[in-house]
Amino acid sequence: MSVLDKIKNPVEKEMAEFEAYFSRTMRSDIPLLNIILNYILRRKGKQMRPLLVFLTAKLNGNISEATFVAATFIELLHTASLVHDDVVDDAGERRGSLSVNALWNSKIAVLVGDYMLSKGMLISVEKSRFDMLEIVSEAVKSMSEGELLQLQKSRKLNITENDYFRIILRKTAALIAACTACGARSVTDNPDTIQLMKEFGENIGIAFQIRDDLLDYESTGLTGKAPGNDIKEKKITLPLIYALEQSSYLKRRHILGIVKSKKKSKTEITEVISFVSEYGGMDYAETKMNQYRDKALAILDSYADSEIKSSLKEFVLYTTARKK
Repeated sequence: MSVLDKIKNPVEKEMAEFEAYFSRTMRSDIPLLNIILNYILRRKGKQMRPLLVFLTAKLNGNISEATFVAATFIELLHTASLVHDDVVDDAGERRGSLSVNALWNSKIAVLVGDYMLSKGMLISVEKSRFDMLEIVSEAVKSMSEGELLQLQKSRKLNITENDYFRIILRKTAALIAACTACGARSVTDNPDTIQLMKEFGENIGIAFQIRDDLLDYESTGLTGKAPGNDIKEKKITLPLIYALEQSSYLKRRHILGIVKSKKKSKTEITEVISFVSEYGGMDYAETKMNQYRDKALAILDSYADSEIKSSLKEFVLYTTARKK
């Protein structure tokens, strides 16, 4: 049994029901749209976000139809954001397959992403879950702000550690926090519980993104991409930010010169990766990641021991230990 299967075990039945529930929402009477939605469905990822919705809901109460609505809304939003991201990044692949924009075109991809986002909003309105609509709309707003802030900062490559955390709090942690807040909201209206679960999700989200950024400097052979992809795309993340802060002016200027260049050789990318490791960027980022991991675990410690609590602990640990 894989780690994820073990984590899913307490909500295995609900996750199976969710797959059917979600598939029903991904249908249209427009033939082209139906073809594209089926293509996206067949290439679904690990479904970590709906899993987090169900686990958080069960930690705080009994799973209800509202939990399925929350998980569906979140998964639609997440999938829409991936389709839109591929357009923004001009990415030709997603999860080892051709992206929607590569198979069709960018205009169609944007419209499909818009469709999924509006579908999620309609589901929450039809079920009168305006509370969830508010939580998720706030996440969409934060994600857009984070993306724009990153684009603004990446033009001048002047991202500080403070900027980095502002960006990932909005871009990644906002959606994870929406998962945990909506999961809790689907079973309780206690504002303190919902806020606590939102903070739980934010900490997971920040730790998750730092792990993602660390993976770009590690050669595991499991990520499906070569190390240094962020460097190629001129993305400055925490390991590099810290290393640059520890280096001399001349060294910093030299490394930034490589990052800024449009075409980078394999040797130059290897040089940046070695620089980050040598100046402690990897160790520093891992320490920061573990701090947020421990904050999430501390929140779980306020709950009585249970199978669900154990699964959520495993989820947090998996987030920061994964190799891809």
